[in-house]
Amino acid sequence: MTPDWTPLDAELALWAAEGLTLPLWWRDDDAVTTTPQLDQLTALAEDLDLPVHLAVIPAGAETALADHVAAHPHLVPVVHGWAHQNHAPATEKKAEFRAHRPLPEILAEAGQGKARLQALFGAALRPMFVPPWNRITPEVASGLPALGFRALSTATPRRNPMAAPGLAQVNTHLDPIDWRGSRGLMSPQNLIAQTATLLADRREGRADATEPFGILTHHLVHDDEIWQFTRALLTRLLAGPSQPWTMPPEEIQQ
Repeated sequence: MTPDWTPLDAELALWAAEGLTLPLWWRDDDAVTTTPQLDQLTALAEDLDLPVHLAVIPAGAETALADHVAAHPHLVPVVHGWAHQNHAPATEKKAEFRAHRPLPEILAEAGQGKARLQALFGAALRPMFVPPWNRITPEVASGLPALGFRALSTATPRRNPMAAPGLAQVNTHLDPIDWRGSRGLMSPQNLIAQTATLLADRREGRADATEPFGILTHHLVHDDEIWQFTRALLTRLLAGPSQPWTMPPEEIQQ
């Protein structure tokens, strides 16, 4: 069944009528090497002419991935934790960068991750930290600027533009995967309604309209339905009053 895009189209029409512009960005998590799925992600980013921020797991990152990124400027590497290893007890949600270990040890891994990816990607690496499972404690976030990070990306609309002094918060807002159920595509109608609601919240002042609106994907686990919906959603957003956003190489833009 073809999804009914009317709710999103109507909301985008209101944005256009009010002269508003939606800053739009794209993050894709868990890259370590080249795969057919990465090729598909690359082709989609190039077809849409929309950069995709590739959250790379430093401990497993391979030279082949760096070579691929160097050949495809639509791929923008950022730091995805260290090893994507859960350190939380069984009674808590998975996390690598919450306070389950001494703070110096946690920050050392964040710095190690940035150093390793700088060695692989050079100037292409952007100073953004993406904690696995989108979970991080304020104490860890506060230590990231001293390591050279300028942005933190987790999930849901940000409460403040800055996660800590010197560290901008740039989150993702929509993930099409049904992680708690089928692990396939969530109901397209629910996703369309959710997107329209998120944009209405911005337009009507209930959420920060200046935060880049983030689409989160995970190319390694996509099936055809997820790929098709992602393409359709991004195409529609780009056709509306949107402005693609990319993390700057050095300083975050406010």
